[in-house]
Amino acid sequence: MEDKLLNIRHSLAHVLAGAVLEYDDKAKFGTGPATDTGFYYDIELSSPISTEELPKLEEIMREILSQGFTPEMHDITYEDALQRFKGQTHKLELIEKLNEEGAKLTTYTIGNFTDLCEGPHVTSSKDIDPEAFTLSNVAGAYWQGDENNQMLTRIYGIAFETKEKLEKYQEQQEEAKKRDHRKIGKELDLFVFSKLVGSGLPLFTPKGNILRKELEEFVWSLAKPYGYERVNIPHMAKAELYKTSGHYEKFADDIFFIQSKRTKDEFIMKPMNCPHHTQLFSSKQRSYKDLPIRYSEVTAVYRDENTGQLSGLTRVRSITQDDAHVFCTKDQVRDEVLAIYDIIKQYYAAFEMPLALRLSVNDPEKPDKYLGSDELWEKSIETLKSCIETMGVEYEIGVGEAAFYGPKIDFIVTDAIGREWQLATAQLDFNLPERFKLEYTDSDGSKKRPVMIHRAISGSLERFIGVAIEHFDGKFPLWFSPVQIGLVPVSEEHQKYTEELKEKLEAQNLRVEINSDNKPLGKRMYGFKGQKVPYVIVIGDKEVESMTLTPEHRELGKLESIDVDTFIETLVEERDTRAIRPKA
Repeated sequence: MEDKLLNIRHSLAHVLAGAVLEYDDKAKFGTGPATDTGFYYDIELSSPISTEELPKLEEIMREILSQGFTPEMHDITYEDALQRFKGQTHKLELIEKLNEEGAKLTTYTIGNFTDLCEGPHVTSSKDIDPEAFTLSNVAGAYWQGDENNQMLTRIYGIAFETKEKLEKYQEQQEEAKKRDHRKIGKELDLFVFSKLVGSGLPLFTPKGNILRKELEEFVWSLAKPYGYERVNIPHMAKAELYKTSGHYEKFADDIFFIQSKRTKDEFIMKPMNCPHHTQLFSSKQRSYKDLPIRYSEVTAVYRDENTGQLSGLTRVRSITQDDAHVFCTKDQVRDEVLAIYDIIKQYYAAFEMPLALRLSVNDPEKPDKYLGSDELWEKSIETLKSCIETMGVEYEIGVGEAAFYGPKIDFIVTDAIGREWQLATAQLDFNLPERFKLEYTDSDGSKKRPVMIHRAISGSLERFIGVAIEHFDGKFPLWFSPVQIGLVPVSEEHQKYTEELKEKLEAQNLRVEINSDNKPLGKRMYGFKGQKVPYVIVIGDKEVESMTLTPEHRELGKLESIDVDTFIETLVEERDTRAIRPKA
């Protein structure tokens, strides 16, 4: 986020708090940070507030802005802070915590509201366009995100630098609602959720499973030429594996723990695959001649996400990763990362999703979040920088976005309505080989540590499918469509020929359905169109007698008549080339 926009959003959170104070002088304030699209404030209100009341709060906010202000920052002592925020129970709790940590206490006054805050903010209210923000919704939020704490009211706002950018974002959000993968997934019968199975654990239908399998095979078709080999690991392991890797310590809040009745050993549902893959590498002696070793697997990992953060397929507890780990020498890192980049480029080109790169590095101010020495991190970051420079592409730096074991190149894709998603990644890791004492024999007979590269192409299948549904609005290209051709016989007299045509199409591994319901022809055709099937063909006397077809394409409408064999050849080419759309 740009500093200017961050300052605008953070300042508006304070203006919102000031408006709430005028609206409810008994309100008790929690925290109000900036977000990726705006801001929010968590507040304990003396009486509930509804979304319908937000326009009145907006009016008060604009009145505060019209009066003008320059944010005033003041250092404040612990004793003065206790007096200044007397009665504000949540602020007092924060003051106690900051004091225990030895942190400096500062306040900012913006308009009529003084807050415990370290900034940053705008230099003046003139920096904020009063028409470039809006309050969007009201929700409940536990204080400090802890479900054992009091539930507060969270008021969300959206903010941009200009009114035009705000309107563009709002239009994007309206389009996103129409494309919501949860709605379309239900309409297309792709996946379901069950209360008996549990939140965040999607069940894929036969049609939804086709999407999963197509993605698996696509990634494998791209990776196999680069020397990857498939492996298979169990879905659980002893806790000792993850204590050695560091996940037990750094990832504890997201781990599902298992207790056996047969042994005292503590087990874990795997949150990551990399520790298992290290054990495959260490299962026998390795030579420099064996490297690189590239293990590939499509398998589920399990993470104990907060229930409130779960969202359709884009945030789940059962996460299927197209995962791979490369064990190589230091000299081989560059070529391996470049190969991964080639795979990623080919993959996302098939979905017409533009790529951007982010070099995600550690935050030096939070060393406890990471494994390894500063020297090791500097070395790893410089290695990935060199790889990106060889790619010849622009990139941004994401401080604090690294994995706990090493820096990574994150690939950000843009979907059809302009939203950005972080999906693919290539991660450099000197730490896990050291922690697991992995080694190979070099050409001079000495023992050396391999470098480990973690890579994912689609990220998680669940999340990617959710993104793809919304990207295509459910109108998948032929190769990715669960049903590729819909056949509609005019009457029972045409049923036999329709079934023969279906067999002929299926012989070429095309996915076909027949609709022979006792409904009018138009309704049966509409049924396939509602399912967003790429091609729909009516079979009547003309088609049976002439052995030709007049396909109707989902976007292009009715096409010219074509003989059956030529049509099949056209479909096979469109599928095998993974074309987004048929040739004109």
